[in-house]
Amino acid sequence: MLRTENTTYAVALAPEGQWAELTAWGPHGVESGPSPLDWSRRTHFVTPADLAPAEYIPYGLRPFTGADLLAQRPGEDRGVWWAFTGAETDGDRALRLLFTDETLGLDATLHYESVPGTDVILRWAELVCTGDSELRLERFDSAAVNIPVTAGARLTYLTGQWAQEFQRTQLELTRGRFEMASTQAVPGHAYAPWLAVQDAAHPDGATGVPTYGVALQWPGNWHITTDAEPGGAVRVRAGRLPHEGAVRLAPGARLTTPKLACAFSPDGLDGLARVWHRYERGLTGERMHRTRKVLYNSWEATGFDVDADSQLELARIAADMGAELFVVDDGWFPGRADDTGGLGDWRPDPASFPAGFDAFVGEVRALGMDFGLWVEPECVSPRSELYAAHPEWVYRVAGRPARLVRNQLLLDLGREDVQDFVLATFDRLLGDHGISYLKWDMNRPPTERGRPGGGPAEELDLDAAHVAGYLRVLDHLRARHPHVTVEGCSAGGGRIEHATLARTDVVWPSDNTAPLDRLAIQYGYLHAHAPHTMSSWVTDSPGIFDPRPRSLGFRFVNASAGVLGIGADIRTWSAERRAEAARWVARYKDVREIVHHGEARLLNTPADTTCGVQYEEPGGGRIVVTALSTGRLDGAPLVPGRPARLRLRGVDPAARYTDAASGETYGGAHLTHYGLPFAWTAEYDAELVVLVRQ
Repeated sequence: MLRTENTTYAVALAPEGQWAELTAWGPHGVESGPSPLDWSRRTHFVTPADLAPAEYIPYGLRPFTGADLLAQRPGEDRGVWWAFTGAETDGDRALRLLFTDETLGLDATLHYESVPGTDVILRWAELVCTGDSELRLERFDSAAVNIPVTAGARLTYLTGQWAQEFQRTQLELTRGRFEMASTQAVPGHAYAPWLAVQDAAHPDGATGVPTYGVALQWPGNWHITTDAEPGGAVRVRAGRLPHEGAVRLAPGARLTTPKLACAFSPDGLDGLARVWHRYERGLTGERMHRTRKVLYNSWEATGFDVDADSQLELARIAADMGAELFVVDDGWFPGRADDTGGLGDWRPDPASFPAGFDAFVGEVRALGMDFGLWVEPECVSPRSELYAAHPEWVYRVAGRPARLVRNQLLLDLGREDVQDFVLATFDRLLGDHGISYLKWDMNRPPTERGRPGGGPAEELDLDAAHVAGYLRVLDHLRARHPHVTVEGCSAGGGRIEHATLARTDVVWPSDNTAPLDRLAIQYGYLHAHAPHTMSSWVTDSPGIFDPRPRSLGFRFVNASAGVLGIGADIRTWSAERRAEAARWVARYKDVREIVHHGEARLLNTPADTTCGVQYEEPGGGRIVVTALSTGRLDGAPLVPGRPARLRLRGVDPAARYTDAASGETYGGAHLTHYGLPFAWTAEYDAELVVLVRQ
């Protein structure tokens, strides 16, 4: 029995003793009674292992319906026939199950660990080659998760592409296989390594629906596979994918898989989101308590055309509007007039800062703002000094051409000398200059992933090596430069998962900041990730992605749902618009601790005419609501004479709540039954409401 704050996860050995089975997963007490996962009487003509709700089982024991581990000695037949050799427990918080295949020469330990203060259980596997011959591992998932359903599974997952990340998508799976994956060296834009599963027998969107979720902690290649198996079983497998198709495990070597976070909520997708939010608030330790400052980023205003005068003009305006952090994006280093050069030569361009870079930074900081820079340390331009000195540092297949993507190549961060170069670069930049914020970007996946002279790619495990280098650099930043805030970015939301979130302070969900597009992106994002991790900017509208207009208020309220930033060309804004922006910034600062630390509830969807997010202050004293109109923009209320209403959830029906701005008082029952009223117009299409409990 593993116990979390509100749930129980019960595991038992199978009668044959060769694998472990899930017997119950849900609220405390769910283990009392017969298991809902016994499908043995529903299906014929398969092996017992193929019928079992097995927690983790190798090919050999489970030959037909999907195994989690596939191993062999090179040149021999594939398969593992292990035996259970023992278990170790740490009360009801941790469990380790040990299995051994002496013939093959493999020890496997299955790890379970509940995360204090959450309803999350972490699972992973540890594999050791104990024989005198190396092993070839084609599949080595982190875990398999069995979901009790009666009428097939409703899967909710996050799909997209560049500039359209985190689109909430659903399908019903009654038989067959659904798989999503990435082989782009990052989680990618097409799918997020996150999945929610519900019984399709429950109506979509209904409250009180048991909901199960998994999320893989791995910033490299990955897969999540769901099988609706014969007899009704639904089984989810997840793990990393070796770029080369297999990994070699030498005698005595150990392979530890990424951790798979498994979560449960009895309160539907919205309840599951709060489970994930609480878990992510604990990932960064004490850094969670830092104030996430309002930033201004200069990219959309100046692009590559960076010079001290234009940046200082923007900085002065941003400071007057209440920005607390000024970030110079791409274009601050030599050779960077466009995207064809400069990457790798990480030093301020003297031509852009003729009075000296430190003098420029000093002027920004004198305005009362911190200072930050954009970097892309994993990439290099062919027209750079770094590439001229070290062409061997890029991924390349020997004897084959190296392809340019975005006019750049990718450094082999799995090499220790490349890691040391990146570490030295950061130490120099952060040690020599007053920089307290880094935006780490990564715009280019590997296309020819080889290491000339390094041996066969299968022996190198290049994907895992790159991940290890990436995490080493992030860990170094946190330890050596703890004052520096780190923003994670990969051409938008291409690398967002728990290993990155544990080592950064915020992430960039998408390069698309168009108001209505961004609303849909953030709606999907908040199902999986916490508001305090979500960097969101106010930019000009209509902008480069979406011509649909929205008010400045809409853009600020939408961006206030996470960590507020501004990225517009504020030099073109009128004095009136700047003053309005300053008012929105001040309102956000008053509530951001509630947004970042409170319990969040998603209210309606972007497809509804009114939607928003509700945040409850720890202790329940205040409730913040970001309310947005997505309906008609003809200047009339959505329904003539009748305001739109947004029903709140989770408030005390017996309490009374007063709107801090209008003084209007509402009963809690009124807010949940009727909702907050909004008389939307084309000019008034968003509101940031603060309700104070009386």
